[in-house]
Amino acid sequence: MNLCGRMVLERVRVEVLMGSFMGGSAPAMARQVCDGYTLLSPNSLKRLSLDQMKKLEFEMDKKLRNTRGTQPDLNDQPALLERNRRISRIEGQIRVLRNTIQQKRMGRL
Repeated sequence: MNLCGRMVLERVRVEVLMGSFMGGSAPAMARQVCDGYTLLSPNSLKRLSLDQMKKLEFEMDKKLRNTRGTQPDLNDQPALLERNRRISRIEGQIRVLRNTIQQKRMGRL
């Protein structure tokens, strides 16, 4: 093959290796994760690039800040429990995401 043919093959290979977000975009995936519909694992994040993972981390941090910013009435125990569970779920998923980013940077994924 000529040089143009090789460049086309390399371009196709790069597009295949890059994954896309579940839900279509970083904000949509962050919403799914924060609502508990999707759980993150190193295997599910393996197909994303570092830039995509950083975008997802940014969006999840925004969701965490928004959740912490909403203060339910202190007498409303079910709302407090729901808020605390949501914060705990988001923090756990951010921890998984950051660990996966670190592993990917080191070349282990």
